[in-house]
Amino acid sequence: MKKILITTTENVPGHEVAHISGMVKGNTVQTRHIGSHILAGLMSIVGGEVKGYVKAITTAREEATDRMIAEAEALGADAIVCMRYSTSQIMNGAAEILAYGTAVKLK
Repeated sequence: MKKILITTTENVPGHEVAHISGMVKGNTVQTRHIGSHILAGLMSIVGGEVKGYVKAITTAREEATDRMIAEAEALGADAIVCMRYSTSQIMNGAAEILAYGTAVKLK
């Protein structure tokens, strides 16, 4: 696996874009574990971080990013510019995480 540079900016400092390969994306849908859901309900009363949710969303973000990188590698890209994350609720207790950006070949 080659290393893909990922940036949220339009440009890569010190590099020039030779070719735009196209948009790349990766997504995953994460559901809540019933135990995390119960704990979240309790935490909403007393306040604090719900570690089960944090772990789930971190894992989902990593999976979506890995899938986006795989698409960029398949296109022969060196970098992904303008990278963003998006999330949406699919149904009660399930959320989609989407990672997307523009795959480019650098000079």
